[in-house]
Amino acid sequence: MKTQDALLKQASITTQDSTVVATFDIDGTIPVSGAYVVGLMGATPDYSSQRRLCIEFMNGKAIAFYSFNREQGVEEDYDLSGVTHSENTITGSFPLAALNGLGKGHLMSAFSEAEGREYQHGVPVEENL
Repeated sequence: MKTQDALLKQASITTQDSTVVATFDIDGTIPVSGAYVVGLMGATPDYSSQRRLCIEFMNGKAIAFYSFNREQGVEEDYDLSGVTHSENTITGSFPLAALNGLGKGHLMSAFSEAEGREYQHGVPVEENL
C-alpha cells in the first residue's frame, strides 16, 4: 500500500439508542489489495481500562467487525451487517456496551493499520456521546 492511499483524515462517534456509530473518513480509497484496519482506541485517563473497536478489510471487502477489551483480554465479534462503506467513508455501528467502563473522562483516538503494521495512530475523534 502506498502512503498516500487510505490516509485516515477524520473520525467521529455518536450514539443512537444502544449503539455507538463510528465514522471514518479517509483521504483516498479503501485498498483493493491487502489488509487494512480502521478503529478507535478508548481508555480511562490512566489507561488502566482500554477498548479497541475495529473494522478490518481484506482486498477491499469488510471481513471482521469487533471490539477488544484489553483488561479482560476478550474480543467480541459482531455481524458485518453493522458495517457500511463507500470508497472513502467507513461506518460501523457497535453496541454501546463495547465502551462500558470508560466513563465520562475517557480518552479516544482513531487509528489505521495496513498489512498488519500501524499506519496511523492518535487521530482525533469528534465525539457526540
